[in-house]
Parts: sequence; C-alpha cells; structure tokens
Amino acid sequence: MGDLLTAIALLLVIEGVLPAANPGALRRVFLQAAEMDDRSLRTVGLLSMGIGVLLLYWVRG
Repeated sequence: MGDLLTAIALLLVIEGVLPAANPGALRRVFLQAAEMDDRSLRTVGLLSMGIGVLLLYWVRG
C-alpha cells in the first residue's frame, strides 16, 4: 500500500510541474488534445502506459 501511495504522490508532483511553471503551455496542450480525434488520444494513452510499464519493469527489475 505504501508503494501505491508513493506512486500517486509522485504522479501529483510531476503533473503539477507544468501548470506551476508555465500555465500558458498547459492551456495550449489541452487545446491541442481537445482537437485530436479519439483514436489518436487512445494511441497516445496506450503508448504512455506501455512506456510506463517498461520503465517500471526496468526500475523494479
């Protein structure tokens, strides 16, 4: 359970960096994402998950 909470805490820290550092860039990213079709968004999500799983496997090996 501790690892899960650690992962969630790190996720929140990492996701907070862009809006804190450059809110305008975050708005542009959201606007671009809103214009993407569902298939492209799904592909980006699946690629992100795959990279995350590989990174986790590599780190936790």
